[in-house]
Amino acid sequence: MSKSNLTELTISKARKLLDKREISSVELTKAFLDKIAETDNFVKSFITVTPELALKQAEKADLLIKENNIHDLTGIPLQIKDNICTSGVNTTCSSKMLENFVPPYNATIVDKLYDSAAILLGKGNLDEFAMGSSTENSYFYPTKNPWDLDRVPGGSSGGPAASVSSDQVISSIGSDTGGSIRQPASLCGVVGLKPTYGLVSRYGLIAFASSLDQIGPITKDVTDSALLLNAISGYDSKDATSINFQTPDYCNYLKEDLSGIKIAIPEDYFGDDIDSGVKKVVYEAIEVLKKLGASIEEISLSVMQQFALAVYYIIAPSEASANLSRYDGVKYGFSDRLNSGDLMETLYKTRQNGFGPEVKRRIMLGTYALSSGYYDAYYLKAQQAKKMIKSEYEDTFKKYDAIITPTSPTVAFKIGEKFSNPVQMYLSDILTIPVNIAGIPAISIPSGFINGLPVGMQIIAPRLREDTIFHIAYSYEKATNWSKFKPNFNT
Repeated sequence: MSKSNLTELTISKARKLLDKREISSVELTKAFLDKIAETDNFVKSFITVTPELALKQAEKADLLIKENNIHDLTGIPLQIKDNICTSGVNTTCSSKMLENFVPPYNATIVDKLYDSAAILLGKGNLDEFAMGSSTENSYFYPTKNPWDLDRVPGGSSGGPAASVSSDQVISSIGSDTGGSIRQPASLCGVVGLKPTYGLVSRYGLIAFASSLDQIGPITKDVTDSALLLNAISGYDSKDATSINFQTPDYCNYLKEDLSGIKIAIPEDYFGDDIDSGVKKVVYEAIEVLKKLGASIEEISLSVMQQFALAVYYIIAPSEASANLSRYDGVKYGFSDRLNSGDLMETLYKTRQNGFGPEVKRRIMLGTYALSSGYYDAYYLKAQQAKKMIKSEYEDTFKKYDAIITPTSPTVAFKIGEKFSNPVQMYLSDILTIPVNIAGIPAISIPSGFINGLPVGMQIIAPRLREDTIFHIAYSYEKATNWSKFKPNFNT
């Protein structure tokens, strides 16, 4: 096979070729490393590339394949978002604060991937500390959308989504706090899954908002998403929020018939704030689901529509304020001690010069919401509204198997278009945030195009019902060709 054909492979297709010895893991890994070298000066999706480690791991994987000691991911080259700890490999969070930080341990999901003999190609770019919707907040450089290099890939997992979309990697691992897997997956035309909170261990994920953060896969198709979730999910005693749940083989739910499936369409999520073209594409996708046997009903989710964005932008900054207090210029990471007179001045200057504008903004918002005299008025009320949002989802799922919405209110916007207007940028996540607040799973899958730019459809299911998500997503994917389209950018 040619190098270009190798980089277009999915996990499932590469697995068959590797097992038949038609290709080697070393050959596959070299093809992706060459692709990264050819394209990443334009896409800018990687912060760190690890060719020596990758080839060493590939050689080991080929030996395991010869011995028939094979897992689904053995010999498969992947990327990991750069806010997930990798022992011996820089983990920067795209921040000056951690520019030279090399973790002494792996995140649990990294150990799981290594135990499967997967290959680490490198670390993906993101908005600093995962705070953003465009990957323009990276300390290093913005990532570009492979469908149009003048546009953003979404965020905060913009690097991982762009890497998968441009065939620099077979798949990637991202994190999702308010839509940071699903929104970039939508804008880049790939599949992005946010699992149930606690289904995938957060141990080793550098925290943004601990009650909302969740690790998940970004892939080329739904089958690969199920394969990756099989590998990374499961109970972890190192994570106090991990669910002690016997995970099934999610590939068993990749079925095409939707007879008996009841789907709710919340009219509140198709309002005036949503681009008319996006609505048209998603409504057309819903018609496909109806033809596949699903029953469709319109409903209202008014509590979420009114409160979700406000709840998120109180809870997330508040938790960020607490989590990021550890970066003080003393224990690890960047320190501005050379320009400081004493310990307190070191702390002030380290945080002043180590954090970017968006991180500072959210720390200040969170500190204000948690401060004496404002805690009850803001943070406590946000927690009360969070319970209302969870209850609204629970009531809906008593009648329906899933909810369908657009993933993003728009297609990919121009680089710089919303950068100076934080409120407009925050509205990019208005359709994805409620899922994180409720701790339930959702996926974004390609469902069409507007003027050559991808549109994603979001499928939401009850807690721990990833099986339902995969069933619906796979059925739709098989009935359409949207996941097969590739960007054609000039390098």
